[in-house]
Amino acid sequence: MGSAPARRRIYLDQTHLRAHVTGIERVTLDLFAPDRLAPHAVRPVRAASLPGMIAAQQLGLPARALMDRDALFLFPGFPPGPLCAVAASRCLLYVHDTFLLTRKEDLSLRSRIYMSPSFALALRWCPNLFVNSRTTGLDVRAHCARRARVALLRPPVRDAFGLDDLPGPAAYAPGRTLRILAIGTIEPRKNYPATLALTAALIRAGIPAELHLVGRVGWGQHAFLETPPPFLHRHGYLADAELRALAGSCHLLVSTSKAEGLGLPLLEVQHGGLPVVAPDEPVFREVLGPSALLIRPETPDDAAQAIAAWIRDGDLARAAGMSRANVARWNATAAEDGLRFQRFLAGDLTAYDALESIVASEGDA
Repeated sequence: MGSAPARRRIYLDQTHLRAHVTGIERVTLDLFAPDRLAPHAVRPVRAASLPGMIAAQQLGLPARALMDRDALFLFPGFPPGPLCAVAASRCLLYVHDTFLLTRKEDLSLRSRIYMSPSFALALRWCPNLFVNSRTTGLDVRAHCARRARVALLRPPVRDAFGLDDLPGPAAYAPGRTLRILAIGTIEPRKNYPATLALTAALIRAGIPAELHLVGRVGWGQHAFLETPPPFLHRHGYLADAELRALAGSCHLLVSTSKAEGLGLPLLEVQHGGLPVVAPDEPVFREVLGPSALLIRPETPDDAAQAIAAWIRDGDLARAAGMSRANVARWNATAAEDGLRFQRFLAGDLTAYDALESIVASEGDA
């Protein structure tokens, strides 16, 4: 890409966008919005249906790549079809996580049959890979070609739910009901049974608690939907304004997810100063740092005791400042990544020379 002109045509794959906007869709719409990619000429590629998406990914985009040999092809959501390999050097793949390969038991049938094979192939042939966290980058390195560049492109996290004017979490006093928020599609990877077990453990420990779950029902079997416990309040998919009202009435957000590449809602709620409880795993240590309480979801009683101590020691009250400071830190880092990406798109061969801007192969200097 050494002779790339300053202004490029970029075909932006938006065929995965549908009515519901969750993490992947939000990053697509925000990080890769045409105004963010300016001055390049962005040509979004959309699909009105699932068959249309498959046709575009498997045939339409490869055909465009053959006809328009100067253009770049950006895939910010679903992996490209194998035929896109004809233009491998001009394909840019954004990777949110690797669970399509590492957690196949938690995938929907469509993902196992269609997305997982395409993703595995794309990691082998695509030389331009971009990741949302260093943790994701390390996972990608285990599956991609050694010659591939794995560049950090952490997404800026905007105040999607309009929480910035909140004073922090809802006021809490001992003996009051602890209102717990959880956000995400109901599917196996989110591990909601562990969230329920943690809530039940808090109640056993003498802390009245209720769990407010926001998210549409995705795939998989979920026994708790058939016989929900009395402390569970399901809200389904909420528009941003509705989620704002709910978040403002809660005391903390809990995630017990088995695997995340980033955990976007955890950062989004930090705009409102909401405390976050998450698994003690590398990605959450990277993304949240000391601003969150990290637990082991597989031991709910121990996790409940940790939350009780957190509340007792006053960390719940101090969380507003720490949460907001953390999301500001993240956004400052994301802004640096965005500038490097702009230089790369303009053909700057030195854009990713700095070792901290990439996830290098083992043994690379």
